[in-house]
Amino acid sequence: MNSLFGLYAITDDNLLANRLLPAVEAALAGGCRIVQYRSKQTDRSELLAEANALLILCNQYGAKLFINDNAQLAAEIGSHGVHLGQEDIPIAEARALLGNKAIIGITCHDSLALALEAQQAGADYVAFGRFFSSSTKPSAPPADLSVLRTAKAQLTIPVVAIGGITLDNAPSVITAGADMLAVVGDLFGAADIADRTRAYCKLFITQESIDDTL
Repeated sequence: MNSLFGLYAITDDNLLANRLLPAVEAALAGGCRIVQYRSKQTDRSELLAEANALLILCNQYGAKLFINDNAQLAAEIGSHGVHLGQEDIPIAEARALLGNKAIIGITCHDSLALALEAQQAGADYVAFGRFFSSSTKPSAPPADLSVLRTAKAQLTIPVVAIGGITLDNAPSVITAGADMLAVVGDLFGAADIADRTRAYCKLFITQESIDDTL
């Protein structure tokens, strides 16, 4: 099965202040196998320490760690990959820095054209969103679920959906074509992160069962 599939947990400095590692470990214990380290702090030593600790933790669970925006940090710690924004370094430059085995994803907002360009440039996955109101990225341009259906028909690489995703709206996003659900607040703001993770993972197991019968 494609390893780029399922719950895609994204960390948040404010939400996870002083509890980054235990919170991520709870998600990993619940079954999450993709984690993105997204931090806006400027202390390089702290970034390096947290990223290294997360990589060790993810490796213990057989999970992948992606670094948000910072391909240099991803290369320095040897993470499994990097997630790029449209303003970050080009995919080709990130590939040269990280090597052929690294997983490179890129944000495409609501643009299929950007996604097609990213696939052509060698991206391993693309991300669309925001699909719902998001406290993490309130100013991000909105996207319609129809972009997921179109993307699945035209792309050969996996698709991530991000932006205000909750357990309630997640089934509609998966049905529209998302291979991965990027979740921040509804996961790491939960009272029981491991239990919330299991609930998300169950959605994908259910969808797999449906797909197998088609």
